[in-house]
Amino acid sequence: MVDRYNYLKEMANKERIKIKDIFVERYKKLLGGEYDNFMKYSLSYLNKCVRINTLKVAIADVKDRLQKQGWQLTQVPWCAEGFWILGDRLDIGNLVEHQLGYLYVQEAASMIPPLALFQGEMNKDFSDEIVLDMCAAPGSKSSQIASYMKNKGILVCNDLLGSRLKALGINLQKLGVHNALITKSHGGRFRDKKFDRILVDAPCSGTGTIRKSLKVLTMYGHGLVRKLSAEQFSLLEAGYQALKKGGILVYSTCTLEPQENEAVVSRLLDKYDDIVIEPIALKINRSTPVLDFEGLKIRPEVKDCLRIYPQDNNSEGFFVCRMRKK
Repeated sequence: MVDRYNYLKEMANKERIKIKDIFVERYKKLLGGEYDNFMKYSLSYLNKCVRINTLKVAIADVKDRLQKQGWQLTQVPWCAEGFWILGDRLDIGNLVEHQLGYLYVQEAASMIPPLALFQGEMNKDFSDEIVLDMCAAPGSKSSQIASYMKNKGILVCNDLLGSRLKALGINLQKLGVHNALITKSHGGRFRDKKFDRILVDAPCSGTGTIRKSLKVLTMYGHGLVRKLSAEQFSLLEAGYQALKKGGILVYSTCTLEPQENEAVVSRLLDKYDDIVIEPIALKINRSTPVLDFEGLKIRPEVKDCLRIYPQDNNSEGFFVCRMRKK
C-alpha cells in the first residue's frame, strides 16, 4: 500500500484540502478506535482492479495474456472474475484487452452487488427473467449482471441523466452485452412493472470512496446526507414495488453513512412486512452493521446486511443488502 496519509495531512494543514470538522466528529463517533486506521486507508493508494468479461473470453485466457505481458494478477477472494493488477504501466485502459472488451476496470468492492443479486444461482438459465439495474451508468455492474445472465433474458439498464447514458451504451456495446435495453427515467417510473431481480445501486455521499476521490471530503455535510437518504428510500421503495413475489432486490451504496444504509433498509422493513433480508455469503472480511447510532431507528434484521470499510479488505467502503419478496 503506497502511503499518502502524511502527505495529505500536510495538504490539509496548508488548506489545499479541508477535512471538515463535522466529518471528523461523526466518523470518530461511528468508528471509535478504528477511525485512524480508516483514515490511513482512505488516504492511501487504491490498488487497480479489473473484472474479466466472460461474455467474450475465458478467465484463464485473459490471465495468460496479461501475465505474458508482465502483469501480476492477484485474485479477488469474493469474485472469480476479479483480479487486482500490478505492472510497470498504469494505463490499463490502453491495453488491447481492454479495448477488445475482454476486461473492465472495476473496483473490487463494486463487484459485490451483482454477486449478491445472483447468489447461489450462477448456473441457472435466465432466459425467462427480466432484470432491472435502476441506476446503471456507466455500466460496470450492468455488464457484470449480463455476464451472469449469459446474455439471456432481458436486462433493463436505466439511468436518470442523459449525459451518463453515452458511457453506458458504449461500455455495454464494447463488452458484448446483447440482452440489454437502455432507458432514461427516474426509478419511480418502474413502480408498476414486475421484475425478477432488481439492483438499486443508489446515488450516495460516497464516504467509502475517499481514496478514489478526495472531493468527497469537501462535499460532505449533514444536509447532503439527509437529502440523499430521502432519495435513496424513494428509489428502494420503487424497487420493492416493481419486484415480483419471490423476487430478489439488492440495495447498495458506496457510502458508510448509517442514515443512507441501515436506516434506509429499516424504513422499508417498517413499511412492508413481506420483504426479508437474506445473508450475503461471500468470502470477504466484513464489519458489523450499525444497529444503534445517533437515535436512528434500525431493525435487528439489518444485522444480515454487508458493511465493509476500506481497511477490511484494502478496497473501497461499501454497503450491500440482499432482500427477497415473500
